[in-house]
Amino acid sequence: MTEVLRVDPANPEKELIARAAECLRAGGLVAFPTETVYGLGAHALDRTAILRVFAAKERPANDPLIVHVAALDDAVPLLEDLPRVARDLAARFWPGPLTMVLMRSTLVPDEVTAGLRTVAIRVPSHPVARALLEGARIPVAAPSANLFSRPSPTRAAHVVADLNGRIDMIVDGGPTEVGLESTVIDLSGAVPTILRPGAIDLDALRQVLPDATSRQAAASDTAAMPSPGMLAKHYSPKTPVVLHQGDRATALGLMTRDAQRRVASGETVVLLSYAEDVSQLRDLGARIVELAAEASPAAVAARLYAAFRECDELGADVILVRSITTSHPLSGAIQDRLCRAAVLTPDT
Repeated sequence: MTEVLRVDPANPEKELIARAAECLRAGGLVAFPTETVYGLGAHALDRTAILRVFAAKERPANDPLIVHVAALDDAVPLLEDLPRVARDLAARFWPGPLTMVLMRSTLVPDEVTAGLRTVAIRVPSHPVARALLEGARIPVAAPSANLFSRPSPTRAAHVVADLNGRIDMIVDGGPTEVGLESTVIDLSGAVPTILRPGAIDLDALRQVLPDATSRQAAASDTAAMPSPGMLAKHYSPKTPVVLHQGDRATALGLMTRDAQRRVASGETVVLLSYAEDVSQLRDLGARIVELAAEASPAAVAARLYAAFRECDELGADVILVRSITTSHPLSGAIQDRLCRAAVLTPDT
């Protein structure tokens, strides 16, 4: 069984953090909360520990890990160079939900980087993550603490559900705040490029790097990926997801008709619904799992992965959901995760 340490999320108990830090230093696997999702931490310079991460998650070796450090200076030994653009971004967004892909030093094992010459680095802001990194005094590679391709965990209970008995310890610091993985920006090439959208959107990054852009294409299933979260299908529940797209009225109409057709044919249907839509979906003969108000994308993001898991628990044949249509820094990241979760996105 995996040991669970419950800590105060704002002021984590020093003795409990010290136990988790020692476990990391000794090559153990420790799940812990960040402001985005729970991460599965391992000593980033310990090849044996890193291989345990891949085994526990059933993660393919071509999917690199993000290395978490306590401060920008702690990243320097891991890098071939720390460019000015990275310092500028760090000054604006670190600690926080931003990961930078930079040229790595020879200190970083190939297992962390999928054999690429780059490494993904971030400085988290969650008090528990910061206390653990400061206590361990090592760089910590930490992908999301879930089985590969499943929705990332936003509560310790989600980690238990996926990884109990596979890892050494879980530091339970309550629910995470953002609920979606960090924005990843690649600074290793000529043009700064977002590889995975998150809470820090392109507009915010362009305030520091005016030429920043976004990558649209999904990564290959077999080639080494420059960043986590780039597969076409990822972050998905076990139950098939159908995403209906378009403006609110169009997408809601498509979702309603699809639900009616499926229920009439004998399928069990779960509707993953924004709060504003519940009244219109209530009488369709389907189960409803409520997300949050579409007008509050931060609440939707924080709730999304837990809602996916709740849908799975209902044992339905299909989950129907519609696009998010609000304009907000998190809206693009939410839509990205909905698209990656869906096995079918009908034409609109």
